[in-house]
Amino acid sequence: MSSAYQTSHDSPAATPFGAIEGTHWIETLADGSPVLIRPLRPDDRQRETDFINRLSGEACRFRFLGGMKGANPALIDSLMDVDARQRMAFLALAHDNGELREVGVSRYAASADDKHCECAVTVADDWRHRGLAVLLMRRLIEAARKNGFRQMFSIDAAENEPMRELAAYLGFTRRLDPDDAAHVIHTFDL
Repeated sequence: MSSAYQTSHDSPAATPFGAIEGTHWIETLADGSPVLIRPLRPDDRQRETDFINRLSGEACRFRFLGGMKGANPALIDSLMDVDARQRMAFLALAHDNGELREVGVSRYAASADDKHCECAVTVADDWRHRGLAVLLMRRLIEAARKNGFRQMFSIDAAENEPMRELAAYLGFTRRLDPDDAAHVIHTFDL
């Protein structure tokens, strides 16, 4: 893991994001690329839309477990609905031609019992294999712990090899989804 990034620089400012300390973090990826990681904000709506629209068909299929391509307003409404406790999201931003572009996102949503949360992570196709998913998931795991969740889980396509590798690296356990053989469930005790 230490080869995937250098230590982050926590902002000393107080945060409006629940139990999250700091407002943003500057991280350096394995290839030396810097990224800004911070909680999703309401003014990120267009960034989130652009991010989804740039994803490859395979990335969309793995993230949304279906064949959709592109972002519709209802999907964006649901993705933007965060409160930093029951629903949390972290963006990774990088400079691209003078603009900050979203290059990754991790998120969780509480289950009905408020002890478990479902998580997801997505990295832009051109930013994969640099350690970004690990950084985003570590921030998400930290937030879920601080917000009192006991277990994090994700439901993924069984053929999603990158998620299998990430989940194993982070210490998630894997089992077949008893309701759908095409999916697996990754779980992580917080």
